Formats: sequence, structure tokens, C-alpha cells
Amino acid sequence: MTGPANGPADGPVIGPAPGPDLSGRRALVTGAASGIGRAVAIRLAELGAHVVACDIDAEGAESTAGLIGGEPLVLDLSRTTELAGLALGADILVNNAGVQHVAPVEEFEPERFSFMLRLMLEAPFLLSRAVLPGMYARGWGRIVHISSVHGLRASAYKSAYVSAKHGLLGLSKVIALEGAAKGVTSNCVCPGYVRTPLVEKQLADQAALHGLDAGQVLSEVLLTRSAVKRLIEPEEVADAVAFLCSPQAASFTGSELTLDGGWSAS
Repeated sequence: MTGPANGPADGPVIGPAPGPDLSGRRALVTGAASGIGRAVAIRLAELGAHVVACDIDAEGAESTAGLIGGEPLVLDLSRTTELAGLALGADILVNNAGVQHVAPVEEFEPERFSFMLRLMLEAPFLLSRAVLPGMYARGWGRIVHISSVHGLRASAYKSAYVSAKHGLLGLSKVIALEGAAKGVTSNCVCPGYVRTPLVEKQLADQAALHGLDAGQVLSEVLLTRSAVKRLIEPEEVADAVAFLCSPQAASFTGSELTLDGGWSAS
């Protein structure tokens, strides 16, 4: 287990840690300012990768990059027309950036729905499109999409999120088929509820929607279908990403690595 994903901005550069050797690899991680993205950036840097920490939050991206000796990249991934012409050099791409919005379908604002699909499905397509030519030329690449248990199961009031996360699984499988003969793998990680700012906001939103306190929402709403009754730590997801980037995962492509505490087993 690595250190806290939301650790101090100042401190020594992360050093080598046990795991696959990613020295010489360049990794682009989106949503790297906090939560899962920050934990993934730290873990890949520990394994020797040079990490580009991408986020709309400039201060957060700079904080993560400073911690790991990487570089920040400030992008609004929802402005997809500006991403269409990108050409990016990366051996590893982790599509992680996302948001949540909770509302019944009939009350879900169409522009909010469109925004979330641009951010969480169209942007991963465009970033994958931007890195694939270089990966193909080098004969090696790893693309990991942070989907969700909501890429496998639906929940009420999350139409945009569920649609985007289901879509990521389909996109990942297509990339896997196209990249298999060129040394590129594409997989999804599908976690349940992770201890992130996004989930903490969901606790508040769901509490207001259901008239419950945050503790009741956690046990009676978010984790009701999970056999393991705790939030997943961001570092657990980061370790799953690291495995998918390892030599041992060379034949692991077009698949989903599910960390949902048994939710999808029921």
C-alpha cells in the first residue's frame, strides 16, 4: 500500500517501490489533482514512470506533479473540440477524470448530461486517439480507463454517469482489438465506492435526496449491495492500475478489473 493519496504538497520526490519497473515510461494521468488520479500518479511515479499530472485544477495538478517530480498539464477535458487535434507522447494513458450528478431522468438537465459524457467518454476517446500513433510506432502501450461498478451495474438517479461508464467499457474493448497486434493493451478498472472527494459529495447529495444523514447513506444506500462494508481506498485502485501496466499483464486486454467489494457478485 502506498502513502495517502491526499498527502502533503511539499516533500521529497517519490522514490522507487516494489512492483513493475516503469523506468523510462511516460504516463499521462487525468484527474490527477486528487483522489484516484493523484494516487495513480504517485504509484506510477514510485515505479519509475515520468508522470504528467493532468487536471482542470491548476493548483492541484502542480501539487501532484511537484510531489512526484512530474509535470503538470492543465486541461478542461470537457472542451472536446480543443482536444481533437492533439498529438500526445505517452507510453501509458490513464483516463480517470470524472464528475457525478444525481437527479431523476426527467429532471436531469440535458446540458449537464452532455457535459458529463464529453468529460468521461468523448475525452477518453480523444486522448486515446492522441496517444495511439506513438504507442503503435514504439510497439508498446498501456491504456487504462477508470470506469466503475456503474459500468457493470446501474443505480437510479445517475443516468449520465452510468451511461458514460458503460460506454468506457465498450471503447476500451475496441481499442484492445485494434491495438493487440501492435503491443498496446486497453483495460478498465471498475471500482465500487472509493474514498474520494467525489464520493464525499455523493454522500451529501444522496443524504439530501433520501432525507438521511451521511452515515445512513453510506450503510443503507451506497454500500447496501456490497459484501465488503467499507469504502475502497484510492491506493487500492492505483495498485490495480499498476498491475495492468506491468509485463505480467501483457495478455490482459479488453477486460475489466473489478474492485467492488462483491457488489457485482450478487
